[in-house]
Amino acid sequence: MTRARNPLAFIDAELDDLKAKHLYRPLRVMSAAQGPVTVVDGREVISLSSNDYLGLTHHPRLRDAALQAIGEFGVGSGAVRTIAGTMAEHEQLEADLAVFKSVEAVLTFQSGFTANTGVIPTITGEADLIVSDALNHASIIDGMRLSKAPRKVFPHRDVAALREILHDAASKGRPDGAGPYRLILVVTDGVFSMDGDIAPLPGIVEAAEEVGAAVYVDDAHASGVLGRNGRGSVDHFGLHGRVDIQVGTMSKAMGVLGGYVAGSQALRDILVQRARPFLFSTSHPPADAAACREAIRVMDDEPWRIERLWASTKRFKAELTRLGFDTGRSETPITPIIVGDSEAAIRFSGRLFEEGVFATSVVFPTVALDQARLRTIVTAALTDEHLDRALAAFAKVGSELGIIQA
Repeated sequence: MTRARNPLAFIDAELDDLKAKHLYRPLRVMSAAQGPVTVVDGREVISLSSNDYLGLTHHPRLRDAALQAIGEFGVGSGAVRTIAGTMAEHEQLEADLAVFKSVEAVLTFQSGFTANTGVIPTITGEADLIVSDALNHASIIDGMRLSKAPRKVFPHRDVAALREILHDAASKGRPDGAGPYRLILVVTDGVFSMDGDIAPLPGIVEAAEEVGAAVYVDDAHASGVLGRNGRGSVDHFGLHGRVDIQVGTMSKAMGVLGGYVAGSQALRDILVQRARPFLFSTSHPPADAAACREAIRVMDDEPWRIERLWASTKRFKAELTRLGFDTGRSETPITPIIVGDSEAAIRFSGRLFEEGVFATSVVFPTVALDQARLRTIVTAALTDEHLDRALAAFAKVGSELGIIQA
C-alpha cells in the first residue's frame, strides 16, 4: 500500500519554526465573564488585556436590552442585510450612531476589520491613490491589498512627509499619464493599537485639504475613549465636517460586537450596493444591535466611566515610569511595556500570569522583531486596589527578570 502523502506537511515545519523563535502564541481560555478580575486557564487574574475600556460588557442595562431583543426577535437575523436580514434594530442602531458621530449616515458591519476590508476596496480603484500611515492597523493594510489602487506609505505620524507625498501626487497625477487621480485617500488610525499614541489629525486634515484629498480615520481605539462622551478623535480635535470617513467598532469600549462606517448618505448607499463583507455576511443578531444602542445611551448617561478610565490610566502610566519601565509614546489607556526581545516579553507575561496579572505579550509579526512588548490596557472597571496589586507584580517580576533595576 502506498503511504498517503501529506501536502500540508509544511505547516508543521512552520509551527516548529515559530516555536523555536519563541513566536508561537497559544490561546488563553477564559472561563468567567470579562471584567477587571476574571479566570484565565483556570487561574483568577487581574485583567490588563481587555478592550472593554468602559466596563460595559456586563452592564445590566446592556444585558436587559439584549434579553428583550432576544424575546422579541430571536437569537439570529437569518439572512444577509440585502435579502431578509435587515431588522428594525439594525436601522435604529445606525440612526443612533449617526447622531452620536454627527454625520449624515452610518452603515454597520460584522466587525471593524470587515468594515475596513469592505470600505477601502469599494471606494478606491486603479484611478485612485491611497496614502497610509506606516503603523496603521492590519485591517487597513488588508483593505488596501484588496483594492486595485496604488498606495504610498508615510512615516508614522509625520505630517511633513505626508504633505510632501500629497503635493507630489497632486502635481504629477497618475504615473500612467492618464491625468490626475480621481481620489487621493489619506488613511490613518485615530489611536494606534500597539503604541497607544494619537494621530496628529489636525495636521493630517490640513495637509489633505491643501490638495483636495479625502481623510479616512479608523477610530477603533478612540471610540469611547476620546471626545465628548467617547465620540472619538474627530470630536476630540473639533474636526466635524472635515473628515470624510470614520470607521468605528462596537466590540471595544461599547462592550458588544461589530463595526461601523460613518459619513455621507451617498457613502452609505454605495456600500450597501457594493461592499462585499456587507453583501455576503449574515447581519448581527438583533440582541447585539439592541445592546449597542443601549451602550450609546450609557456612554451619554454615565460620563464618570470615561473620567475614571483616564484617571486610572494616568496613575498607572506614572507608576510604571517611576518603576523604570519603558512605555514608549503612549498617550491613551493602551500602555505598551517595551521589552525588545520576544523571548523576554513572553517570559515576562508568563511570570506576571503566575503572580495573578493577565498582561499579554505582543511579538513579531504584530510588532517589529526588536519591539516585543507587553500591551496593557487600563479600563474603567479596575479599582485602585486592582492597580496596586498589578503594579506590585510588575515591580517584582520586572526586577526579577532584569527588565528594571531593583
